[in-house]
Amino acid sequence: MKKLIAILALVAVAAVVRAALPQPDLIAQIHFAGAQKISSDKFFPAFTNEFSSAEAHALAGQTFDKLSHVPGAWFKTKIPADAGDGAALLRPLFDDLPASEWFFEARDTTNGSPEFALAVRLSDARAQLWENNLQQLLEAWTKIPAKKIPGGWELKKHEPPNLIRVTDHGGWLVVGCGQNELPLSKKILGEIFSKQSKYVWSWLSLDVNWPRLAQWFPGLKEFGLPETQFTVTAPDTDLRINGKFFFSENLSPALEAWRVPTNTLHQPFISFTAVRGFASWLKQRPWAQPYQILPAPNQYFTWALPQIPFQTFAAIPVPNAAEALNQAYARLLPVFNSGNAEFLTPFTLELTNNEIGFRGVPFVSLYLQAKQEPAGQFLLAGAFPNSPRSKPLPADLFTRLAEKNLVFYHWEITAERLPQVLNLSQLGLMLTSHKQLEGNSAALKWVQKIGPTLGNTTTEITQSGPAEMTFTRKAAGGFTAVELFALANWLEAVNFPGCNLKLPPRPAKFKRLHPQPPGVVPVPAPAH
Repeated sequence: MKKLIAILALVAVAAVVRAALPQPDLIAQIHFAGAQKISSDKFFPAFTNEFSSAEAHALAGQTFDKLSHVPGAWFKTKIPADAGDGAALLRPLFDDLPASEWFFEARDTTNGSPEFALAVRLSDARAQLWENNLQQLLEAWTKIPAKKIPGGWELKKHEPPNLIRVTDHGGWLVVGCGQNELPLSKKILGEIFSKQSKYVWSWLSLDVNWPRLAQWFPGLKEFGLPETQFTVTAPDTDLRINGKFFFSENLSPALEAWRVPTNTLHQPFISFTAVRGFASWLKQRPWAQPYQILPAPNQYFTWALPQIPFQTFAAIPVPNAAEALNQAYARLLPVFNSGNAEFLTPFTLELTNNEIGFRGVPFVSLYLQAKQEPAGQFLLAGAFPNSPRSKPLPADLFTRLAEKNLVFYHWEITAERLPQVLNLSQLGLMLTSHKQLEGNSAALKWVQKIGPTLGNTTTEITQSGPAEMTFTRKAAGGFTAVELFALANWLEAVNFPGCNLKLPPRPAKFKRLHPQPPGVVPVPAPAH
């Protein structure tokens, strides 16, 4: 009897541990309420301030222009050479996605072919446009005529997924694609017409199984992203993002106490980030291997001071700062020696007793220092000298860090942080021969438009289960300054939705030119 009770207890514990884990066959699940529906919300300005300006519409149009060519490029080897990429037929459909409510779901199946379903709320005229354009596109690509069915059409082809169906259901157009059957289309319709739907109250809901998605996009594997769920709501003038990360393996059961560099970190600051418990994850990342010191850091702090653009600092606690500095020098030296041919100007590293200096870097004074603090020894990185300590850290900061199982905390004044990130990111891109955001780019104009409206952004992540983390964010614009510029650079990448920002090699006679100051956004030469 005791054994039976023990077994039942273990089963119950296992159920609790894994109950929150998503369904294993899920690839992605997204619901967007649409601008038309959001505009009726009491706090809709939180959305319109960011996404309804002329600059936002220009960026969306540019992005949709690029996306309309992606399916044709993706299936280029599988469609007839004379069929075209279908961009002219697809492009008008993208215009409905920002304004209309829509659902998307993709799942893996036992027959080896994923199933997809998209449902969009459309007027009769727009639904007819979708039906006609998709039919023309699929018939041109497959050379197979579509068959009329009640409410729409379907097309059966020879290769998996072999069934594509487009049907209208009372103002909702449903596009389904799968092998032989389309149960997801029925499932989405059930969600749409259910009064108890979990999607009723949120502006945006997303669930992405990154490990499963990486089976089709192998480049995602190097990031080691966990499955991610979140919802976006606006209970007041700030957006709320609440969600969870689900990991395939259990996390470390214990988190070491925070070791904050209280002498080096001081007020006033406009941005502060603290992270812990990431050492095991970092060890498994191939891109981090060339730079790793041992033992691997397990805490990280970064902060920015106001007024001077380059006063951004980062610190990691280490057992022995002198030894860690020597390791860092040995790791960085070959990276810089091999990379100098591609850098805008040649850099050299100089190691002294307690500092690595990066010589030859224009506009800033990069350094990595060994530091002794009341909390222990640290490595401190910076691009500009630190200001003298004037005020102690606020008590509220330590109250936040004392939250049980906290693994990540970030706070910033986003409007003030944006110009700093612009300077730092433009400088980094320039020095490493990557494409900078141009002054007349749609993405930069959008960021500069919304920047002054953005206030405080606060993000917290806690370990809420053996293989689970819970995160919350409160922000006027939803994004941090770093995220906004990462998004802007991605949207302006020449190979979007890829993200290759690398510039082509410069001719020898143009190498080692005097760079522009990083605060000056480059403007392309006028067209002739």
